Amino acid sequence: MRRIVGPEIALAADHFGHIGINSCIRLGRALEPFHLAWLEDLIPWQHTDLWKRITDAVYLPTCTGEDIYLKETFWNSAAIMRSTSSIPTWRTSGGILETKKIGDLAQDFGVPMAMHFAGTPVSFMANVHCAAATENFLVLENHSVDVPWWDDLVEGSRNRSSRNGFIRVPDTPGLGVTLNEAVVREHLTDGRCFEADAGVDEERSADRLWS
Repeated sequence: MRRIVGPEIALAADHFGHIGINSCIRLGRALEPFHLAWLEDLIPWQHTDLWKRITDAVYLPTCTGEDIYLKETFWNSAAIMRSTSSIPTWRTSGGILETKKIGDLAQDFGVPMAMHFAGTPVSFMANVHCAAATENFLVLENHSVDVPWWDDLVEGSRNRSSRNGFIRVPDTPGLGVTLNEAVVREHLTDGRCFEADAGVDEERSADRLWS
């Protein structure tokens, strides 16, 4: 991948599975020659003492945070870890304003803020506004680029079709987009929306403490 994209585009690595810190250190050292921007969520975010052992042992920066709730909980990650970035997601960190506060906290420790995102164009534009208001913003994660109807889920701005990786911040009211309910209904997986789902009550559901 590095040979294909060249030296100017940053690469990062995520989703390592549940592995021990010795394996994390070995992996980090093996990836050092490729000059990655960061290694993300190697272990659960709660173990800040183990995170420090990993980040002290490898040259590559590390980051975590997409499962952390509230600015106060981010304090340990920002103060103890030698991270390249905190990576909150506004939908689980406490909202747009709370995510802005997390960015300000990270900046106090000299840590830039990347932002996690995987969702709809509505959520995407909320991230864009938050990023624009945060001085130490670094980069916004972006998914669904291969879904042709993704932009059609909203009416208004077509900012996701960015130029050279940059997004224009809307100057229209609110988030700058309006939900296109007709298109949303066309692409519901089972034709239903907000139906009761007993699966979320299971122990191994998507509601987990870390990714």
